[in-house]
Amino acid sequence: MSLQPLKLRNKVVPIPIIQGGMGVGISWERLAGAVAKEGAVGVVSAVGTGYRFPELVKRDKFGRPIGSINSHSKEALTKIIQEAKRLSEGNGAIGVNILCAITDYGRVAADAVEAGADAIISGAGLPLRLPEYVGDADVALIPIVSSARALNLICRTWEKKYKRLPDAVVLEGPKSGGHQGFKYEECFMPEYQLENLFPSVLEEAKRWGDIPVIVAGGVWSYKDIVYYMQRGASGVQMATRFVATHECDAPLIYKETILNAEEEDIILFKSPVGYPLRVIRTPFIERLLAGYNGWNGCVSHCITPCNKGEEARKVGFCIADRLGSAWLGNYEEGIFISGANGHLLKKQGIISVKELIEILTGKRPDPTLEEVYAVK
Repeated sequence: MSLQPLKLRNKVVPIPIIQGGMGVGISWERLAGAVAKEGAVGVVSAVGTGYRFPELVKRDKFGRPIGSINSHSKEALTKIIQEAKRLSEGNGAIGVNILCAITDYGRVAADAVEAGADAIISGAGLPLRLPEYVGDADVALIPIVSSARALNLICRTWEKKYKRLPDAVVLEGPKSGGHQGFKYEECFMPEYQLENLFPSVLEEAKRWGDIPVIVAGGVWSYKDIVYYMQRGASGVQMATRFVATHECDAPLIYKETILNAEEEDIILFKSPVGYPLRVIRTPFIERLLAGYNGWNGCVSHCITPCNKGEEARKVGFCIADRLGSAWLGNYEEGIFISGANGHLLKKQGIISVKELIEILTGKRPDPTLEEVYAVK
């Protein structure tokens, strides 16, 4: 099957694949630029951009950005987006993933628009005020939802208050890496799996004028992409597979940690954000499971649900600190995120983005294909 292009507002992207946003520092300019260069949508994460250019921000003695203005740095995000666009050579599109839960959400959305983002993808909460922050800018707005009900609420709110609708919607199932939009027990229940959520969200999207539906969370292969597109999806969003690429911004230890992970090493864990967090068992996670509290105080004030570190203290860690440690290559102290299928990457190893796109569009054999269909 030949995959049809993906239309996002006034931009048509030849390959209907969105590379999912991964923070801190897993998808910044190198990965996003390389994905867009191949004709897909490369996505920069707006989370923790102060870690990318430490010389631009105020930090404490441990190197942590101080306050949201430094943690989610406008200057750093601007440099990341502009470099990603340069690397794309005018192909594909460059999007920015902005978590609704971050402090200064509205400011960061405006920063992304000013820096030239083609799209804003936003989840970890409902982005009910997102159109307010972008004004009349020609940027595609793409909320992430976990149900038809959430899409309905966003559409009703946006239409009434802002006279616009989403340019596309990402439906994310519970097999994605990072935070889940479900309760812990729901992540394992059949009715909350992506394939069972999809029909109702597709129907809801059609009710509002055929909004393109992009599926995510466990989508792994060309066959998965064909499966959903034959059933009405306009595209897919994938993140974990892009970690095992040469261009991924993550340090080598991060890539090796995923490549060495077994299926049982990838677990759901309680996060300061209030949602289940899918991570890889590493020394720090093992210490947390044994009752250790590794919270070192709130410096960045990065997400509003954490209540200036109060929730982080309860669960024993600051997610900004630990993702920052992973970005800095600290295996012992970092948190390393993976989707549920991340253990399959060991059969692939680290390849180029160009090779991965060829695999995902059916132009080259998939070294993980046999394994992924064996575990379904």
